[in-house]
Amino acid sequence: MKFNWGTGIVIAIVGFIGFIMYFVITMSTDKSYSHDLVTDKYYQKELEYQQEIDAEKNAASLEKNITLNRTPEGLQVIFPPNFVSEKIKGKVFLYRPSNKQLDFEIPISITNTYLLVPEKRLLDGRWNINVSWSYKNKDYLFKKELNF
Repeated sequence: MKFNWGTGIVIAIVGFIGFIMYFVITMSTDKSYSHDLVTDKYYQKELEYQQEIDAEKNAASLEKNITLNRTPEGLQVIFPPNFVSEKIKGKVFLYRPSNKQLDFEIPISITNTYLLVPEKRLLDGRWNINVSWSYKNKDYLFKKELNF
């Protein structure tokens, strides 16, 4: 059999197509390449997004917003001092971008001006914290990325 340029080009194209098909099949069937959305109810969250924008504007308009303070016991979420702490209702959601099994939520039930997130729940690394709370029928939302 005589090997010429045409045969070489056909072999190269067939080899390239086989190489690409191998990667397509590997990426679509291997579980380690599986990526989830941030939330399962993506479209429902999108409809609620305007309420989040309004709550963030309410929080930004405060004289003093929420502050975060790292202590040996954990993370203190300090609410504005002019709020009556017993009337603050809501939740603190900590989201770990690298591992959704570490995500957790704490309801806000405080008698002081701060809420303590225990040190043992926070592994070292990046966290996103979302504090959504209401005070006197007005919603507020605080979002921040932090490294613990």
